[in-house]
Amino acid sequence: MAESQDVEHNVMDEEFDEFWDKVSCYVVANFPYDERCDFVLNATDCITETIFVPYMRMLACDLKCRNQFQEIVYLTMFVAFCLQLLMCLTHVVDMYYSPALKVVSQMLHMNEHLAGVTLLAFGNTSPDLAANLAAIREEVPVFANSLAMALFVSMFTGGMICYISPFKMNTHGTVRDILFFILGVTLLEYVMASHGEVDMTECFVLVLVYISYIVVNILDVYLMRKAMIILERQIGELRDQQQTVEVRKKLGRLEEQYAEYAEDAMVEILERPGSRVSVVNPVHDKFTYTTKRTSRVRQSVNPLATRSVFYNLTTSRNSGLWRDFATTLNPIDIDEWRGANMFGRAFLLAMAPAKVLCAAYIPLVDHELEKHGWSKLLNCIHTFLNPAITIIVSMALHTSHKKKLWYSELANTYIYGVYSCAITVPFAIFVFMHSRTDVPPVYHWVYTIMNLTGSTFLIFVCASEIDKLLGVVGNILNIEEDFMGVTVNAITQALGDLVANTAMAYQGYEKMAYAAAIGGPFFNVLLGTGTVMYFKLNIDMKVTIEEQSGEYGTNAYIFLNLGLFATLLWTSTLDFFARRSMGIFSIMIYLLFLLFAFLIHQNTIHSFASDPTVKPSLELD
Repeated sequence: MAESQDVEHNVMDEEFDEFWDKVSCYVVANFPYDERCDFVLNATDCITETIFVPYMRMLACDLKCRNQFQEIVYLTMFVAFCLQLLMCLTHVVDMYYSPALKVVSQMLHMNEHLAGVTLLAFGNTSPDLAANLAAIREEVPVFANSLAMALFVSMFTGGMICYISPFKMNTHGTVRDILFFILGVTLLEYVMASHGEVDMTECFVLVLVYISYIVVNILDVYLMRKAMIILERQIGELRDQQQTVEVRKKLGRLEEQYAEYAEDAMVEILERPGSRVSVVNPVHDKFTYTTKRTSRVRQSVNPLATRSVFYNLTTSRNSGLWRDFATTLNPIDIDEWRGANMFGRAFLLAMAPAKVLCAAYIPLVDHELEKHGWSKLLNCIHTFLNPAITIIVSMALHTSHKKKLWYSELANTYIYGVYSCAITVPFAIFVFMHSRTDVPPVYHWVYTIMNLTGSTFLIFVCASEIDKLLGVVGNILNIEEDFMGVTVNAITQALGDLVANTAMAYQGYEKMAYAAAIGGPFFNVLLGTGTVMYFKLNIDMKVTIEEQSGEYGTNAYIFLNLGLFATLLWTSTLDFFARRSMGIFSIMIYLLFLLFAFLIHQNTIHSFASDPTVKPSLELD
């Protein structure tokens, strides 16, 4: 007995003691089906890898999967749920997130390009940054995955924007963004390849490059508006002079230059395709144009007219209160239901849960709609419900222990929601007593804040769950993790960018969408990757090029630079007219990358990654 007490733990004992904390949850796929539940319940990674739904625990314990046939059936159910999440993501971006961004852009006096590289890029990419930071301790090739996602957004999403709605690009802004992007990607590759690993100083340099990019964009808009003021004064002076041939020529040149600047001066509220409201703003009627895709006139909308379209002082403050509430929460439009066929009705039924969830959680602020989307009773409920749900769930996700799932923490974090309601309920009562049902209050813009936080949160939930779901499917089917990271995971993580940018292009904001297709991945590559590397170094983890690049990192780097240089070439060649043919060309570059990745995965061709080498030591006797 005394001898057993004197025995010291060796390295092997420590390895066994830490086994459940270190083992990957996906190793369970190698175990017999009847032993998988015990493994999932003990492995820490099966908890820490869970974002909202514990899929591996559901598969092994709750659904009691016991053979391969059941496994395929349950995975098919997971994919169907993935499609439901995708529909929810699409609805959030199209109906809530995009209109709120346009409102904020107008409030901040941004032009389309600046709004694209800041608001839209930040909103699209911040959920990806949060997901990468959540998996900070995992040894995943962040560099390769970030470049693959950047390639998808810039080439595939950018190509889709050009194909959906051909447009005239912002000339100098596009060139500047692409050159900054090439600089950032090249700098990131250099600091990793120069001495094999990254240090703190290099992370700060990456962040500073991105900050300088934003500063340059802001200064560009400021200088452009100063130039417009000067041009306006010069035009006024020339019009007061005698209209000689020389004066008319000079006046024409100045007016042409002013018109070019004015086209990118502000974010216009345009009539949405299929909108029931079409109110022309006579002040900005010069911005009316026709798209080739729809062959219909798209007109700018007067927000003041759409705001007060039903305003009637002869009715009471709460006239039609419950009717508005029921109409807003109703997920299926009766006229649309009657005109739809069987497949259309099936789609409407599938979209109904997402529409109800979004309507109950996110306040709608859209200057293109009647009353700007105002629904008095529902918006009063949003005043306390939206912050409470966001705070409770976010705190549960943040404080969840590695041995407990996030929803087990709701019993502890609900108190934050109570504190939130104690502050917001009086505001909700004030709004109800002060406002009318037929016109939004003057402070309706405040709901844009809740709109953006709620939309961003739901986008994060949907995109993260889709990414996790497909990761579960890929690992159970024994697909290589590095291959999944640069293909399926890169696409799923960029779904928010794809949906948001294409929705903006469809609504007539192609310049904003394309600017985000360049600014978003630039944000992710420099600021996102730099932040992840910084936190890895902060917890004493080494950041080496071999670990961060993996098998596909160099391929993604080469194809991304190829795509950016090709974009720079065709934009300058075509005088910055984005055509459908160039959209297809950009999409083909990304598909070519996928083909190379697939052939590498099948060992048909060799990647650009370095092979491990063995250096023999020659000893002479």
